[in-house]
Amino acid sequence: MPPKNKTPKDSTKADNNKSGNSGGKGKAGSGSKKDKDDTSTGSSGKQLKPATAINSRHILCEKHSKKEEALTKLKEGAKFDDVARDFSEDKARQGGSLGWKTRGALDAAFEKAAYDLEPSTTNNPKYVEVKTGHGYHIIMVEGRR
Repeated sequence: MPPKNKTPKDSTKADNNKSGNSGGKGKAGSGSKKDKDDTSTGSSGKQLKPATAINSRHILCEKHSKKEEALTKLKEGAKFDDVARDFSEDKARQGGSLGWKTRGALDAAFEKAAYDLEPSTTNNPKYVEVKTGHGYHIIMVEGRR
């Protein structure tokens, strides 16, 4: 029912460029059940239903500067899958598609960020940024189940 309270370690990793007013570890506020400080473009303030699997896409960049270039293209209105084909440095060359992944199948930081996103389309993506041991990711979710 309530979400697992493991938010302190991910609050500094998810989409740091959207809002400068949540700079802490997530504990300085009310401490209530609603610990989610959703500052990413993937949140509209409504609570998502729990999911056991997500269909996601990502753009993986080794360098921060390349990730910033990809973000600029997305903000200019480019389709997520086109930007993924042009900028992503991994093997997911089909527009960054990772397919359906169940909980536990992805890197922990990536998974936390992805499961907190609401689904969107490649034409109008809601995305989040996260850094993992693999590099810088821009993640969007197409479906949840």
